[in-house]
Amino acid sequence: MDRRKFLTTSAMGVAAAATLTLPAMPARAQSGTIVDIAAATPDLSTLVTAVGAAGLVDTLSGPGPFTVFAPTNAAFAALPHGVLDGLLADIPALTNVLTYHVASGLYPASSLVGVRGRVPTVQGGFINVDGTHGVRLNRSIEVTTPDVTASNGIVHIIDGVLIPH
Repeated sequence: MDRRKFLTTSAMGVAAAATLTLPAMPARAQSGTIVDIAAATPDLSTLVTAVGAAGLVDTLSGPGPFTVFAPTNAAFAALPHGVLDGLLADIPALTNVLTYHVASGLYPASSLVGVRGRVPTVQGGFINVDGTHGVRLNRSIEVTTPDVTASNGIVHIIDGVLIPH
């Protein structure tokens, strides 16, 4: 099913809601961890490198469940010159950015489409979600591939890097 049809179909079953903190959904088991899924996806190789540099491989391979908003290689490449290298050289800053892309619990696209709300991150902040026209995060970042399932969570591939406020 193409993305546009998926989002339209999902939106029909979800009512719009006021801004709220979205609840996580119950866990469901699949094969391969979030790290396994990312490592097997060529367009997420920069994310895999960053997760390794930050020492988060074991955490994201753990039981979860987690929802990861995974920036593509192009998303990292679009950062201003030197930002990615600076993050890779500053592990606390890198960890802060990466953990802002991770939510504890499951947030499938069906819980994001048609609503406006916030998803709490393990970094301690919130990602603002606007699911009224596709799914946008913090106003400008789009979920391009939703609901890649893993044994310990869900990966949503996104077209930008989320920067904590």
